[in-house]
Amino acid sequence: MIHKTAIVDPGAEIGRDVEIGPYAVVEGNVKIGDGSRIDAHAVVKAFTTMGASCRVHSGAVIGDEPQDLSFKGEPSYVVIGDDCTFREFATVHRGAEPGSTTRLGNHIFMMACSHAAHNTVVGDYSILANCVLLAGHVEVGEHCFLGGGTPVHQFTRIGRYAMVAGGSVLAKDLPPFCITASGVNSQVAGLNVVGLRRNGFTPLQRKQIKDLFNCIYREGLNLTQAREKIAAIPAEENPFAAEFAAFLAGTKRGLSQPGRDSFAAAPEG
Repeated sequence: MIHKTAIVDPGAEIGRDVEIGPYAVVEGNVKIGDGSRIDAHAVVKAFTTMGASCRVHSGAVIGDEPQDLSFKGEPSYVVIGDDCTFREFATVHRGAEPGSTTRLGNHIFMMACSHAAHNTVVGDYSILANCVLLAGHVEVGEHCFLGGGTPVHQFTRIGRYAMVAGGSVLAKDLPPFCITASGVNSQVAGLNVVGLRRNGFTPLQRKQIKDLFNCIYREGLNLTQAREKIAAIPAEENPFAAEFAAFLAGTKRGLSQPGRDSFAAAPEG
């Protein structure tokens, strides 16, 4: 299952039924889970742990050193879950600080030429379309979709089930369940209603999420006021309130703001 032209360090831990194609390189201090496939000319660098049934397509590089001038060569890590796919020339870099980790969950799909920089965290079932660029310390929640050609500024956070339109430039936090409109200084366009329906959120749950969205964006409150109001909502009244309150409390870059005409065309319900 390992091509004769592949270079696999004896110190690499290779699981059962792993395929490694022509001219691929797997360095030492690497763990590759059962049933994974490393295609021709792909590279898996040291200090990378990859789960079962992953696929690394030709030209992808997983676990290279961070593009951070403060990096001094100390050991740091990339940890990847199961069933992840990295298309052609996708890149994932390990942590910049000694002992730190870039962490990708299960069922991640990184399309061609997408990039996850040092210390990024990407949640389960998230998709990065072609040429999505995650800068250092970006956090992406589970079940997110980031459209093609989208750069995300360092330390920016994207809540779960969010959807970022292709061609966006995201430099501020995007709350859970929201969608953006394309463009520089990407703006909130409403809730990801279609995604919520497809993922089984009930009408009541969608209304509860919408109520919190309205508190943030439609009641004229500043960030502190919205956070305090949401934090005071009992869990039995709205089980999503604690999640929204925690997200607002954790922002370092502020929240993405709505465009002038965004909500007029935004789907609801």
